[in-house]
Amino acid sequence: MNEEEMKDEKMKSQTLNAEEETVQEEPGKKEEEVKEEKEATSETDKMAEELEKAKNDYLYLRAEYDNYRKRTIKEKAELIESASSRVLVDILPLIDDFERGIEANEKAEDLEVVKEGMKLIYEKFVGFLKNQRVEAIEAKGKKFDTDYHEAIAMIPAATEEEDGMVMDCVQKGYMLGDKVIRHAKVAVGKKQ
Repeated sequence: MNEEEMKDEKMKSQTLNAEEETVQEEPGKKEEEVKEEKEATSETDKMAEELEKAKNDYLYLRAEYDNYRKRTIKEKAELIESASSRVLVDILPLIDDFERGIEANEKAEDLEVVKEGMKLIYEKFVGFLKNQRVEAIEAKGKKFDTDYHEAIAMIPAATEEEDGMVMDCVQKGYMLGDKVIRHAKVAVGKKQ
């Protein structure tokens, strides 16, 4: 064999060795790819499970919130109804007093007794309102305040001090706790 043939043989053998190495590497790559695919599939399955769990948790919480909302609306309605019935039950004795007063007035000959009976019923009714946290708004002689008073007339003020003051209360106003439930209708002094 001459040198050239030897070189060709050597080249062929190197090429064959390189091909064998490549063939050996490819199965290794395929195993790695299969392993990576399995890991990716496993990761995807885990994420899908987590998503499904989160979705179920969300649906559960939403249903629980809807039930809570419905329950509180029902409880609020029942509370209002029971409070209303309690107020009405507390008014019934006042109606009884008025009925007794009307019967007594038909037979009464003394006007002072009738007046005293009406005054007692009135005081009882005012006490009932206080128990319900309803109080009259003091108006006459106070500074006019749009939060509590409704001006229905202007009266000429005789002095500077009367300017802007409530001179007369035509209809009492009332508050329930801190909230005005009816403004006092008043006449206000105006300096001319």
